Amino acid sequence: MSSFDVAVIGSGPGGYVAAIRCSQLGLKTALIEKYNTLGGTCLNVGCIPSKSLLDSSHHFEESVKSFPTHGIDIEGEIKVNLAQMMKRKSEVVEQTTKGIDYLMGKNKITVLQGVGRFIDATHIEVVGDKTQTIEAKHTIIATGSKPASLPFVSIDKERIITSTEALSLKEIPKHLVVIGGGVIGLELGQVYRRLGAEVSVVEYADRITPIMDSSLSKELMKVMKKQGVKFYLSHQVNSVKRTGNEITITAKNKKEEDITFSGDYCLVSVGRKPYTTGLNLQASDVSTNERGQIEVNASLQTSSSNIYAIGDVVRGAMLAHKAEEEGVMAAEIIAGQKPHIDHNLIPNVIYTWPEVAAVGKTEEELKSAGIAYKSGQFSMRALGRARASMDIDGFVKILADKTTDEVLGIHIIGARAADLIAQAVTAMEFRASAEDIARMSHAHPTYAEAMKEAALAATEDRALHV
Repeated sequence: MSSFDVAVIGSGPGGYVAAIRCSQLGLKTALIEKYNTLGGTCLNVGCIPSKSLLDSSHHFEESVKSFPTHGIDIEGEIKVNLAQMMKRKSEVVEQTTKGIDYLMGKNKITVLQGVGRFIDATHIEVVGDKTQTIEAKHTIIATGSKPASLPFVSIDKERIITSTEALSLKEIPKHLVVIGGGVIGLELGQVYRRLGAEVSVVEYADRITPIMDSSLSKELMKVMKKQGVKFYLSHQVNSVKRTGNEITITAKNKKEEDITFSGDYCLVSVGRKPYTTGLNLQASDVSTNERGQIEVNASLQTSSSNIYAIGDVVRGAMLAHKAEEEGVMAAEIIAGQKPHIDHNLIPNVIYTWPEVAAVGKTEEELKSAGIAYKSGQFSMRALGRARASMDIDGFVKILADKTTDEVLGIHIIGARAADLIAQAVTAMEFRASAEDIARMSHAHPTYAEAMKEAALAATEDRALHV
């Protein structure tokens, strides 16, 4: 029987990063993965392929809508080659997963292909082409999540689909009905809208992206409406039926009226749920809560002190970078170090265009907590760089403590928001005030200047370019 200091179950961003950090710290490490490729949901059927399609579809939309204005004339009709677009996406995924293979070899991590199943708290059976049992002093569970559904919906993976199938369609839908106005539904909805599909988003809440600051939700919906996406808020879906190639969705609006939607594809995008199937957790005395999440303490330890859990399978935002940070933290705790994560400073990003990114508290959260705050906001369209690039939608909003001026939240919608948010995280990690950001030199012309101007706006309403 092979023995390891640490066994990591699941090779997504949290799992493989945890394995690398364990190896760096001198721990003999095994990584257990049931699929044939490493990388988990993010690399195979999530973050990486969706961003590939978002970029490809964005290039197509730009070539059709913006090139003539830029003085770029293309003779003949510009067409979508969906097969090539999907091929490129698959190549990007393959390159990325091979990169993980390389990292495992470089760090001398033993990769075991199969389903990891606890026999007890220190022994794991790996069921694959061959079944083997290993001993592990410590285990990190990083099995991630799976798409959630609605109890009355039968996902057939052909016309009634999840995000996994939406990343590999063989045709552009005529009418894609998206159930759920969250991150995944909006990103994939925008992909197919750019490629020519009619897209309707049906959302139960009274706004899209309900966990983000309401000002971001309103601006993103306004922009996506201009792009042709239709939104139906405060609609409770109660039926999804397929007849041939037609999908019929019925919902009640806030007036309790029955509304019917028909399309050739329906994307069910109502969130994700923790995935623990096959782990045999009861054998290791690991507890889960009513939501199916593995319960952990502040050190990410489960009810079995030598077993840790990270990422989507525990509480908190289901984000790849959150899982990575927790993977590093678990590895360092096992090695005897004392790391720390401020979960309030884990940024959240939507990779639509314009991009949306946020960190810290929303206005709604500050109001609910009774915290006195001030707000500074600056429009992207006031930037020279935005006008030069024809990306003028969006804004930066900074929320700061009314008394101390400490930044409490930064909310961005606009071009390159996903990259700009790193400055916000850095500032808040060092407990910067709005004035601190306002006094920093920002290169001109850049989108980042909107951060400085928003900070100036929050500091005695001093924005310069309003």
